[in-house]
Amino acid sequence: MATMLSGAAVMDGAMLVVAADEHCPQPQTREHLAAIEIVNVKNLVIVQNKIDLVDENRAMESYEEIKSFVKGSIAENAPLIPISAQHRANVDVLIQALEEHVPTPKRDPTKPPRMSVLRSFDVNKPGTTVDNLAGGVLGGTIFQGVLKVNDDVEIRPGVRIEKAGRTTYEPLYTEVTSLQAGGTDVEEARPGGLVGMGTLLDPSLTKADGLTGNIVGKPETLPPTLAELTVETHLFPRAVGTKELMEIESVRMGEALLLDVGTSITSGSVVSLRGENATLKLSRPVSAEEGARAALSRKIAGRWRLIGYGIVA
Repeated sequence: MATMLSGAAVMDGAMLVVAADEHCPQPQTREHLAAIEIVNVKNLVIVQNKIDLVDENRAMESYEEIKSFVKGSIAENAPLIPISAQHRANVDVLIQALEEHVPTPKRDPTKPPRMSVLRSFDVNKPGTTVDNLAGGVLGGTIFQGVLKVNDDVEIRPGVRIEKAGRTTYEPLYTEVTSLQAGGTDVEEARPGGLVGMGTLLDPSLTKADGLTGNIVGKPETLPPTLAELTVETHLFPRAVGTKELMEIESVRMGEALLLDVGTSITSGSVVSLRGENATLKLSRPVSAEEGARAALSRKIAGRWRLIGYGIVA
């Protein structure tokens, strides 16, 4: 769930896929719709899949279940397209619906560039000599501005440093050595789609998704790095993702919560409560601006379950 939320944080639209041969909603479907609402993805298309596995009566029954489920939600007026992915039936209609209902947002290329890091890699094969080593590679999505080859960039929160028995995070500074979008090398990259960025970073820093959750941008333009985060909490009436739909209790002092802030996943312990505002001490700091959304999850029956969201205060 945490991984899905971090991915959804960089999307301009989404497809909510429901199987026609199962009752709707399933616990995971509730969770996914709640996640879409939390990250504020407003452009949706609902996909009723597997219609080849049911008869006409069940297909219509499933249709009504889906419409009833999304009533009153962000997906209430979204188009509902029945398809069979296995047989590619109605896939052309689905593509048309995506074109019409998930428009490309207008971007301001003059804003300071920002890229959310979703993946990071060491692309060097074992045995590569020092002279032939390539710098670390970052993969993610640019959500504002324009990044170009040879740009100097800053990466926040950066890397973990141990100093005098204390753990801190220090930003990284590097240069963009290459950019790849859609499998093609480019000189500049803009918002939309996924981007691969070559850098001069030590590959040991980027291997195995070591820098996932960071933000890349021009030096001195990124949001502050926060070891404590104060959020205005907005909790669901009931936990999504569970069959029992347990009631959600208020946030408590000292409890541990899982937070998704953009593409960053971290945990935090509640150290202060003032009305609906909760301050959490984070296990891993995040780079976030005031007004950003943070998905909140609580461990219920041994699993992290989505309980609501917070607005960074």
